[in-house]
Amino acid sequence: MIRSWMMRFMAGRYGGDQLNILLIAFYVILYVVYLFTRMVIFELLALILIIMSLYRSLSRDLDRRRGENARFLQVVRPIARRWNTFRSRTHDREHRYFKCPNCGQQMRVPRGKGRITVHCRSCGAVFEEKS
Repeated sequence: MIRSWMMRFMAGRYGGDQLNILLIAFYVILYVVYLFTRMVIFELLALILIIMSLYRSLSRDLDRRRGENARFLQVVRPIARRWNTFRSRTHDREHRYFKCPNCGQQMRVPRGKGRITVHCRSCGAVFEEKS
């Protein structure tokens, strides 16, 4: 009964997205900081963030909310991509990564093979590296 009421209530409304998740996460962080410091500014900022998140979730202006989320993702995706690349390379113990001195293309070679000749697939450059 409550579920069907909630589904009818949310029909035509925007709901949640990645930007809302970030707003709620910042809300929780600011509220925890407020609990430890008892500084009113943190409580006010947390309140503003939760109100923004609720407003976005309950909004019926779907195009505007999608545009906001798209702009947010446009900023966040390159940062997330670099972080994921860095994390995967630091955990990869079986390979070494090199940049081609000619075109800058990233290449992966097996670790522990000694001095090897690397051929770039993009520009055809050949150079020697120690793996």
